[in-house]
Amino acid sequence: MTKRTTDLISITVNGTAVEIQTSMSVKQLLETVDVPPNYLAVEVNGDVVPREDYSATTVSDGDDIEVVTLVGGG
Repeated sequence: MTKRTTDLISITVNGTAVEIQTSMSVKQLLETVDVPPNYLAVEVNGDVVPREDYSATTVSDGDDIEVVTLVGGG
């Protein structure tokens, strides 16, 4: 059996499994993953995270993150 040299953690971002190096803040996550520039809200495990709490809210192994974006239409 091969041992991994780094222990990644698994999260889900908008329904897609993502592996990241370590737990991080929502702010750091948004800087790390490809997020549309017009996102409106972030949910972590179904709870909306206010923008002012992005730095203080930690994303950890197994978390489900949804980045809600503005979609135009008519």
